[in-house]
Amino acid sequence: MALTRFLFATSMLLLTFLVIASASDYGSAPKPKVDDHDTPKLPKVEKPKPQEVYAKQLPHIIGIQGLVLCKSGLKSFPIKGAVARITCLAEDEYGYETAPFSILSGATDAKGYFFATLSPSELQDKWKLTECKAFLDYSPFQYCQVPTDVNHGITGHLLASYRIINTKKIKLYSVGPFFYTSETEPKSTPNNGY
Repeated sequence: MALTRFLFATSMLLLTFLVIASASDYGSAPKPKVDDHDTPKLPKVEKPKPQEVYAKQLPHIIGIQGLVLCKSGLKSFPIKGAVARITCLAEDEYGYETAPFSILSGATDAKGYFFATLSPSELQDKWKLTECKAFLDYSPFQYCQVPTDVNHGITGHLLASYRIINTKKIKLYSVGPFFYTSETEPKSTPNNGY
C-alpha cells in the first residue's frame, strides 16, 4: 500500500515536470528581436465619453425646477407667486472667469412649483458654464417673507446632478424645497442669561 502511494506521488511529480518543461522555451530557437524604430506607431485616439458625444450632438437647454414653501410652526404650505433666482459663473473662450449673471424663474404655481430655463443662445459666444446655484428671491405672501437656508435657499443650492429629458433636449436639475417663514431667527443670548 505504501509502495503504491509512493509510485503514484512520484509519477504525479514527474508528470508535472514534463508539463512545465514542454511549456517553456527551453531548446527552441531564439525569437527574433524587432527594433522599435521599424514598427510604425499609430497615434493614440482617445474615445470621447458617451456623455461628451451626446453633449456635442444636442444643444441642451438647462432646466431648473423646485418648490417654494412657507413654514409656519410645524406646518408648511406652498407659496403661489414666489420667485427663485439662478446665478451662474462661466468661462470665456480664453479660460477667464466672467462676472456672475442671474436669471429669475417664473412665478410659482398654486403648488409652489417653479421652473426656469437657460439656453445656450442666452450665453455669450464661446462661454462655458462652470457653476450655477439656485436661491430664494421673492415671496409675495406678506406673512411669510423671511427666507431660510433650509436646502441652501439663502447660500445657494449648487446645481450638481441632472437628468436628461431627450424629447425636449433638456438637462433638468432639481433643487429644494426652499422655505420662507414668518419668524426671524431668535437672537442668541449670552451664556450667563443676560
